[in-house]
Amino acid sequence: MVRITEELVRKKSEHNERLISTLEELSLHQEDIERIENLQNWCRDLKILLLQSNLVARLENLHKLKRLEYLNVAVNNIERIENLEGLESLNKLDLTLNFVGELTSVESLKGNYNLRELLLIGNPCVDYPHYRDFVVGTLPQLHSLDCKEIVPSERLQAQRLLSKHRAVIVQCQAAQAMERDEQRIRVAEQQAALAEQCAGLEDEEERTRAFWNAKSEHCPEIRTEIARRHKLGREKSESKPNPLTQKPKRSANLFAPCGRPYNLNQPKLPFNFQDESDHYSLLLEVYKHLDTSLINVDIQTNYVRVTVKGKIFQMAYNEEVKPDDSVVQRSQITGHLQIILKKVKPNELLRVKSYAPAKRSTNPGKSAPEKEPQGVVDISNICAPPDLPDLI
Repeated sequence: MVRITEELVRKKSEHNERLISTLEELSLHQEDIERIENLQNWCRDLKILLLQSNLVARLENLHKLKRLEYLNVAVNNIERIENLEGLESLNKLDLTLNFVGELTSVESLKGNYNLRELLLIGNPCVDYPHYRDFVVGTLPQLHSLDCKEIVPSERLQAQRLLSKHRAVIVQCQAAQAMERDEQRIRVAEQQAALAEQCAGLEDEEERTRAFWNAKSEHCPEIRTEIARRHKLGREKSESKPNPLTQKPKRSANLFAPCGRPYNLNQPKLPFNFQDESDHYSLLLEVYKHLDTSLINVDIQTNYVRVTVKGKIFQMAYNEEVKPDDSVVQRSQITGHLQIILKKVKPNELLRVKSYAPAKRSTNPGKSAPEKEPQGVVDISNICAPPDLPDLI
């Protein structure tokens, strides 16, 4: 069973910078979801919710979505229209290719005054006599039913004969409910017999072939079983990749044979590295809307490693630093990562003595001599030693 988790919702809300509290449109189609949950608490501002091609068996946990205008639950396992009274802004409801047999359940939509479009194509209830007249007469706010416009004359006639049509509809749905109960028993027996047949087969492919060759009925139970079989097939194909098409992953080499750390930038992030007298400063331009939980910083005495969504950024330095005294901060505006690495031994040679600015000459004819900057430069590290390995 696939559940609606926060991780799934954030994954589907990249168009809204992965913010779910202000989300207005959400598409969760073809996820094998069996139950609607959590959305009314996380996404109160939803206007469009797409849940088609799932395994939802019941409409529930939606009454807090006061701004929802379009709800698409086509190709699911819904058998009854319910729990939509709180959707005050609902304008369009799509229930195409479900199993709605209780047509009188559309009466629960009378309070949805903004409902203009309703789709029930492919449900058992559309085969009932006077189906369209009953729905049009029950829901006077509708402008379109099953993609066909409702004209005023049709609405007046449907309302005049509503009580008569309702009696016929009640009889039809009672007969359909009895057939549905018989179908549940019959499908359960067929599945038990199929399971017993497959148990006698040792080869997995033969069991799978037996399932797909067996006769089946159009019902929620079979649709759920088919989805489960598809999921098992996908997992099996993913667990056994094709060696002819899959390229072997190249493992990152982080250290030279002598133990010196390499410089790596797998995420290809822009960065700025500065060598100050008492510390190193590394500014890494991490993606602005990347969750901080996906960033891992490892500071060692001679290198720093930042892992961003599984990709490694590694920077080596010449002088040892103090990992415990280093500081890691992230900007709330730009999302950039600032790392300050305190050196064990500050380099005094990098400090340039400050000098006072030259005084302005009172005599305009004479220009004050420019004072040369004072200080020393360490040239010992300009040329690398001959035994230093190449960096990548």
